[in-house]
Amino acid sequence: MHGRGAHGSMPHTLVDPVVLASSIVLRLQAIVSREVEPGHFAVVTGGSLTAGAKANIIPDSAELLLNIRTYDPAVRERVIASIKRIVRGKCAAAGAPNAPEFEYYDQYPLTSNDSETTDTVTRAFTEHFGAEVVYEATRVTASEDFSLIPESFGVAYTYWTVGSIEPERYRDALARGAVGQEIPANHSPQFAPLEEPTLLTATRAHIVVALAYLAPAGEVSG
Repeated sequence: MHGRGAHGSMPHTLVDPVVLASSIVLRLQAIVSREVEPGHFAVVTGGSLTAGAKANIIPDSAELLLNIRTYDPAVRERVIASIKRIVRGKCAAAGAPNAPEFEYYDQYPLTSNDSETTDTVTRAFTEHFGAEVVYEATRVTASEDFSLIPESFGVAYTYWTVGSIEPERYRDALARGAVGQEIPANHSPQFAPLEEPTLLTATRAHIVVALAYLAPAGEVSG
C-alpha cells in the first residue's frame, strides 16, 4: 500500500500507510464471517505487516502479507476478490497517491485423497501397525505441494502423516478426543516429535504401502 511519507510531527501533510494498513487488517477479518457462506471453510490470516523503521518518521509504503486457505476453489476466488475490493477501497478512502500492488506467491492446489487409495493404505497400516495407533484424520487446513506430482501424471494418491509422542500423552489426548488439537504441529515452538520410533515407523510405513501394491496377496510379513 502506498502512502505519502513525512516527519511524524506533520501528520496533516501526508497519507499514513501504517494507519491505512492497520485499518485494512481489521476490515479483512469480516470476509470470513460476513462474505463466506456459513458452512464453507475459509481462513484469511495477516501474518506480517511491515512499514517504516523509526518512531518519528511516517513511511511512504506498507507491506501486508496475507495467507488464504479454502477447500473450495470458488470460495478462494471469492475471498481474493473481497481482499482486492477492500484494499483498493481503503486506499482510495485514505487518499493514497498510488493504487495498491498485489503479488501472489506460495500457491498450492487442494490435496484431495482418492478414497480407494486411502482405503488400501489404511487397511495396510491397520494390519501391520494395529488399529490402536492408526488415526484417521479429519480435513486438515495445512497447505502442501505434494499433490502437484501425482496430479501432473493423473495418478491416484493419498497423503498421510507420521508422528510420535509419549504414550501417556497420546492416550490422554485420545480419551478426550483432542489428538488433532493438542499435539503440537509443525511451526509450533513445542513441536518435538520423538526421534525414535518416529523415523523407524515412517520408514516402515513406506515399505508397508509399497508391499500392499507390489507384493502378491498373502506374501506380506512383519
